[in-house]
Amino acid sequence: MSVTLFLIFLAATFAAGATGALFPTGEWYKRLNKPAWTPPNWAFPIMWTTIYVLIAIAGARVAPLAGNQYAMGFWAVQIALNALWTPVFFGLRRLGASLPVMAFLWLAVLGATITHFRLDFWAGLAFVPYLAWVTVAGALNWSVWRLNPHQKPLEIHKLP
Repeated sequence: MSVTLFLIFLAATFAAGATGALFPTGEWYKRLNKPAWTPPNWAFPIMWTTIYVLIAIAGARVAPLAGNQYAMGFWAVQIALNALWTPVFFGLRRLGASLPVMAFLWLAVLGATITHFRLDFWAGLAFVPYLAWVTVAGALNWSVWRLNPHQKPLEIHKLP
């Protein structure tokens, strides 16, 4: 595995993760009704950091391989959707609108998992925790949307 490729993929993952810093959870999220099985707040940065390192490794392992077009396509789509979900859910507070983003993210991660497995066992295995975590995140997104039916999206006022 190329260290340079790993660092490129790691930069992409942490760029996507930076949306968490741009759109923090804040008091708004704390006040939302959440299911009893919601993971503790400390679990999120640990899981996302681990996942980002693993998928950077996966991308770096598969990028130089012949026939990687689908794997790299799914890798790119999943990281773009990963970056999009946070601004929709936390930034705009659009709980319902974040559900299709999450659904497409889940499909992209599934596609990445399958296509990475086809090229490199360890790269595919590196996506398995991500698929599990996005499954939990999707169920949490859906549950929070259902438990907060009167939650209004953030109003964005136009500048004069």
